[in-house]
Amino acid sequence: MKSLSTTELATATGGKIICTGKRCITNGLTTDSRAVTEGSIFLALSGERFDGNNFAAQASEQAAAVVVSKLTGEYNSECSVILVNDTLNALQKLASWWRTQLEPLHVVGLTGSSGKTSTKDMCLAVLSRKYNAIATKGNLNNHIGTPLSILAAEKGTQAAIWEMGMNHAGELAPLCAMTRPRIGIITTIGSAHMEFLGSRQAIAEEKCTVARALPEDGYMIYPATDDFASTIAASTKGTPLPVGGCNSCVRALNVRTTAAGSSYDLHIDDLGEIRIELPIPGAHMVSNSLLAAAAGWKLGCSLQQIADGLASASLTAGRLACKQVDGYTVVDDTYNANPESMQAALRTVAALRGQGNCYAVLGKMGELGEGGIAAHEEIGWCAAGLGYTAVVVVGEECAETIALCQAASESIPAVLVNTPEEAAATLREMLQPGDSILFKGSRSAGMERSMYELFPSLKTDK
Repeated sequence: MKSLSTTELATATGGKIICTGKRCITNGLTTDSRAVTEGSIFLALSGERFDGNNFAAQASEQAAAVVVSKLTGEYNSECSVILVNDTLNALQKLASWWRTQLEPLHVVGLTGSSGKTSTKDMCLAVLSRKYNAIATKGNLNNHIGTPLSILAAEKGTQAAIWEMGMNHAGELAPLCAMTRPRIGIITTIGSAHMEFLGSRQAIAEEKCTVARALPEDGYMIYPATDDFASTIAASTKGTPLPVGGCNSCVRALNVRTTAAGSSYDLHIDDLGEIRIELPIPGAHMVSNSLLAAAAGWKLGCSLQQIADGLASASLTAGRLACKQVDGYTVVDDTYNANPESMQAALRTVAALRGQGNCYAVLGKMGELGEGGIAAHEEIGWCAAGLGYTAVVVVGEECAETIALCQAASESIPAVLVNTPEEAAATLREMLQPGDSILFKGSRSAGMERSMYELFPSLKTDK
């Protein structure tokens, strides 16, 4: 969103014009006063620990307009001032209005317990072969991030993949109302956010908000093998499109996996078959790529465009990124973790190892509620069963991982430490060139700190 008038801004946000400045809005919107530039809008979000209104006067020195919920300080007379009741609500209203200005626009609305970002990345790679396409950047997928993602779109954009996250019931509905997808993707329905939703059935009900939001001419894409596949299909007015099953319209044949990625024959009804070379390791990434291929199919991409897109796909930093550093294979999956993604990562890295040893540095998995102990225990069994040389676990929350890993295999050293830095010190004594090391945990675990302590060059690569 680059250009609009002060009147349009006030109308879209439901605000009152306090002052009409002379500056033109030409440079989008920010909620960070440090990122204000000439021609931009500063919107003053407030929270428990901060109040953006206190920075609005400073922002007015450069901004073309400020949107505030209370008037504080002296504003530059060149800057327009819009007063609203609630700045978060104003942000969401503005995004909803801007979404209507982007038509015609093909929108893929994507959610799931795990695999959202990797599937989004692959969707973008595929759709970019046919369209001027954009996608959610970083982790801008919540009640603040989603409207910011919409507002980052420019007129002339032809396709958008907007990732939508949640951890409480009712959070997806307003995001769907803002994004208005015609293609829906649910990557998985797992146990992430069990703490707040209580059961996988409740998680499925919330995730299916995306399915319910689709129009009759929409398509709901999901894994045919998901436990809640029938629930997803029954939730949508659009056409259910399960992928990856033996008889699915979109499926993978003759799959081969290597340390470099996977290759398979992609079959799509009505289009035929083509060989896919996916440069992303992990058997579960094949499933994610099928979701992206199905979206491409329903948005008119050819088989060759889908194949070329998937061949060029790369993942957002911190998502199963495999790098060679000083003779070691380092797998950075530090961005987040839940039971399903943790086990998938452990299996992937175990399959990657060559002649060297295989290590895992694991942090806690958050928002699991009463199922947290059992979930961490299961990770211990998984690591031991895959034959890891050693497992280093950070934090008392993960004590069950250690106990079960030791119980499953006495030959595998399993060490519990207090901090990521201690994990790095422990592992440093074990590593030899040729070894493979997985770093993974929930965002709050800060597992990248272990990785950077051991491999400082990776921090400069970010």
